[in-house]
Amino acid sequence: MRRLSRKKALSLVRELDAFPKVSESYVETSATGGTVSLIAFSAMALLAIFEFFVYRDTWMKYEYAVDKDFSSKLKINVDITVAMKCQHIGADILDLAETMITSNGLQYEPVIFELTPQQRVWQRTLLLVQSRLREEHALQEVLYKTLLKGAPTALPPREDASIEPLNACRIHGHVYVNKVAGNLHITVGKPIHHPQGHAHIAAFVSHETYNFSHRIDHLSFGEEIPGIINPLDGTEKITYNNNQMFQYFITVVPTRLNTYKISADTHQFSVTERERVINHAAGSHGVSGIFVKYDTSSLMVTVSEQHMPLWQFLVRLCGIIGGVFSTTGMLHGLVGFCIDVICCRFKLGVYRVREDVQLHNQMNNQIPLVADNVPEE
Repeated sequence: MRRLSRKKALSLVRELDAFPKVSESYVETSATGGTVSLIAFSAMALLAIFEFFVYRDTWMKYEYAVDKDFSSKLKINVDITVAMKCQHIGADILDLAETMITSNGLQYEPVIFELTPQQRVWQRTLLLVQSRLREEHALQEVLYKTLLKGAPTALPPREDASIEPLNACRIHGHVYVNKVAGNLHITVGKPIHHPQGHAHIAAFVSHETYNFSHRIDHLSFGEEIPGIINPLDGTEKITYNNNQMFQYFITVVPTRLNTYKISADTHQFSVTERERVINHAAGSHGVSGIFVKYDTSSLMVTVSEQHMPLWQFLVRLCGIIGGVFSTTGMLHGLVGFCIDVICCRFKLGVYRVREDVQLHNQMNNQIPLVADNVPEE
């Protein structure tokens, strides 16, 4: 009984076979079919390799939400070189709450304003990358994914000690401020704080020494991430007027970065630049200096690195193999049909041989047979 039930089950399974086998004696092979098969296999292999590279690649996904964190502090990272001596300039930050943030976190270092040839090459390369980033925003995703592999974005140190005078001041460091709009300004004189606001002691600085030519080696907000290039990195402004004012209007966007290499809370920003000459007689009022006015956005951007799942890769791979196999089979059948129609119409190929054979058979049938009985005369 068990054997009978097993045989019935096997016969039922055979009847459900959707892939019946054809005997090799009924299969006809041809040179064209073999050529098409080689092309199909080559296309399958090539597309499968490309699909594997797509599977290995990743892309960045951007999500937007309201930033509800207003109680935390905002870190400002500064590295600016001004073409004036350190005892003549001062830097401080004033926010909308009229709370002056002193420059305790900033350091003043006397340096040489002119760059060495090696440093100039670094700056030109950085400016070239900046121009490409403005034209092709997709390069920012490449920086996000390869940030730990990138070259350091800090200005390289000088090769050797120079005998030139230290005619500039490098202001660098970081300051923690409230997450409200504020103004970072660098102007003549050291800042002092008083109940009515703040001021800079500029009475002892000669007006002829004013020179706010500057270079922004680095300016960022939030956590510093190696390899990330910010919009103002490498910016250099040269002026020959003592009354020049430089203004940078910045919108800071909180950004949460989640990649396979790093997870960090940082900030992106966009900037608008403006510069003008202070001339009170012409109605252009203000104070000579460098002013960075920033404001925080209410939106937070989450940038996460995405990867194609394995099941999707296998489905796409099966689709490639099945699609190429079916398409080449249909194309082979269509081309063969067209060739048969053309050969039949113009009597070419095998159809010409068949016609010659039929004509020869007809001529053989029309030859008269010799009679056995010939009448006598």
